[in-house]
Amino acid sequence: MAKVSAKRQITLPIEQCAIAHIYAGDDVESFVDRQGVISIVKKQAGAAKGLLKDIVTNELISEQKSLESALER
Repeated sequence: MAKVSAKRQITLPIEQCAIAHIYAGDDVESFVDRQGVISIVKKQAGAAKGLLKDIVTNELISEQKSLESALER
């Protein structure tokens, strides 16, 4: 059983890391659901590739203008 350190660090069991293909130096993301369950997911390069490909954009609005309009709300 893993323990949480004073710095809120947790060492994952080697067996779980092997199953999840998580190795030293890998980037991971953690999520907490409403029941307090923590999930740790290995980040995959290119996992979001193409995620926004079907988003329609307005080429007449610059990135700066878009940012400014979002901040005005």
